Amino acid sequence: MWAAIWIAWTTAFAIAEAIALANKRDEDTLSENVRRLFRTRTSRVGRAVFAIGWFGFSGWFALHILTETT
Repeated sequence: MWAAIWIAWTTAFAIAEAIALANKRDEDTLSENVRRLFRTRTSRVGRAVFAIGWFGFSGWFALHILTETT
């Protein structure tokens, strides 16, 4: 059951992102919204918060997958 939910969620995201990329409008892709949320273009603090969060999550997720821990 959970596998089907994750597949559906991933498919929905992929479709939404593909539509956003195809229509060439501003501020509709995930990347553009993340940049706006963290103000990465105008704020050093926003850039730092994003970088710390991204690398922290990526590191944890890699260890989580590779060591099979929770």
